[in-house]
Amino acid sequence: MSQPTAALAPRFISHAPGYWATAPTPHWDEWHWQQRNRVTTLAVLDQHLQLTSEERAGVLLAGSKLALAVTPHYFNLIERDNPDCPIRRQVIPRIEEAYDSPYDMADPCGEDSHMPVPGLVHRYPDRVLFLVTDRCASYCRYCTRSRVVSGVGEQELVTDFEEAFRYLEKNTGIRDVLLSGGDALLLSDSRLEAILKRLRGIPHLEFLRIGTRVPIFLPQRITPALCEMLRKYHPLWMSVHVNHPRELTTEVRDALGRLADSGIPLGNQSVLLKGINDNAEVMRDLIHKLLLCRVRPYYLYQCDLIRGSSHLRTSVAKGIEIIETLRGFTSGYAIPQYVIDAPGGGGKVPINPNYVLYHDTEKIVIRNYEGKIFEYPEPIALPVANHHSAELLSA
Repeated sequence: MSQPTAALAPRFISHAPGYWATAPTPHWDEWHWQQRNRVTTLAVLDQHLQLTSEERAGVLLAGSKLALAVTPHYFNLIERDNPDCPIRRQVIPRIEEAYDSPYDMADPCGEDSHMPVPGLVHRYPDRVLFLVTDRCASYCRYCTRSRVVSGVGEQELVTDFEEAFRYLEKNTGIRDVLLSGGDALLLSDSRLEAILKRLRGIPHLEFLRIGTRVPIFLPQRITPALCEMLRKYHPLWMSVHVNHPRELTTEVRDALGRLADSGIPLGNQSVLLKGINDNAEVMRDLIHKLLLCRVRPYYLYQCDLIRGSSHLRTSVAKGIEIIETLRGFTSGYAIPQYVIDAPGGGGKVPINPNYVLYHDTEKIVIRNYEGKIFEYPEPIALPVANHHSAELLSA
């Protein structure tokens, strides 16, 4: 296999007020201001973007399927005249969201069928997903939980916190709780701390995790006060969600740095998206920038079979090709595990290039990243030592 061309040198660009505002606002760095001033209407989009007919129709549809909301920070990354902008395609609705492929599902990960109490998903033996809110800073158009988030989905997220805590207290085999939703970091510091403190009071819970896109959509939320509160609840891990290198602005880099400085291990979960990051060079630039931000690439997800997302799904073959292009040509720390969340609730299944060519009881034949073939022997049974050989060994 030929070595891929080098990616562009990682760069971090500030996206403080640009065409969003004619003059910088003194409140730009306040996360509550960012939330209050999210782009949520067709009228505001029309002021700043040259919308296509597909986008215009998609925005009109958004009020009945998955809400439109984009923070000013993230909105400033969008290219005004480019409908194929990888940032734009993630958050601006399109009419294709109204089309369902024969394989689309409302609940592709089978969460509703693995919910022993409202708001708590128990799919794996030792860990649970705790849905603590139905709101996000911005709404990704491929959202796996579009049925329950944003307030306009086909279902309402109902979480019974006290029943969830009782379930966790009773089930001592659970050791790991992931807070998600929606996005847990949109809760106030005091509300989030109340949840973390209650969980930390359950002796068999070994560590806590937060899944969030807030540091990317709303880096202003990662305040020193928030970080100081979070560090009280270690071991606490965080999974962030970055799909494209342009999302890693200086503001995002600094927000991630504040979290890392607070002792929080950071991993990234990307979704493989057609026309956005299904390209080896883009993916390589992304993972290298993540490492510079002290974030380890963790998962690369094949896009779930969520209704209305078929226009954003790319082939599994493309995902395998990207992983194969990375393996051996960059640090192992930089390479995420490519997974499919098996439809219907089967859990995450790792998908890898075929490096095993042959395997029997005597040997395994493998190929490396260069396509070279190697043979590795399986262990063979050694002869049983007899009395005489034992005497020689002990002499």
